[in-house]
Amino acid sequence: MTISGLGIVGTIAIIISIIVSMVIHEAMHGYVAYALGDDTAKEAGRLTLNPIKHMDIYTTILLPIVMILIIHVPFLAAKPVPFNPNKVKFREYGAALVGLAGPVSNFILACLAAVILRTFANNISFNVGLVIYWFVFINVAMAVFNMIPFPPLDGSRLLYAIAPESIQNLMEQIEGMGFTAIVFIMLLFFLFLSASIISVDQHIVNFLIG
Repeated sequence: MTISGLGIVGTIAIIISIIVSMVIHEAMHGYVAYALGDDTAKEAGRLTLNPIKHMDIYTTILLPIVMILIIHVPFLAAKPVPFNPNKVKFREYGAALVGLAGPVSNFILACLAAVILRTFANNISFNVGLVIYWFVFINVAMAVFNMIPFPPLDGSRLLYAIAPESIQNLMEQIEGMGFTAIVFIMLLFFLFLSASIISVDQHIVNFLIG
């Protein structure tokens, strides 16, 4: 998914969609964790829809600028919402629910936007339709990408809940790598997975918007 050639409307639609989707994604992690008994995100001031609270200078601002300049892809990562898996109810399964909250919120947003597009397709302008389409695509892309079961992505929490202890220990080591793990995910995505994942994204979007 490139933004070159989309024009001003398309580019603005992508940027706004990414910010809104990212903020809701991260906030939902915090809200679900809080509902399950962990107040870590609340104490850190992350139970909010304020975009600034969820931004990181490196992964949310500098990284996408560099990626857009090099390969025209707005790849970014928000500042992870902190939570303590030992404080949530249901232990590994509770942590899995916290992890799933982000992608599920993105998929719900995609579905709602798709319903709006299908319902009012004949009564909205091309530019408005374009904005809604990109909102659907961005949210589907966030949901699918984050469900990859590799730390620090959200899908790893689901895998962690059902994986044997040896795999759990390995995943903890990878997650402890922090930004290095994110860079590895980027390389893995762009070198081996991007075509397949974007194809999945497009099939889901086509199904949703008809």
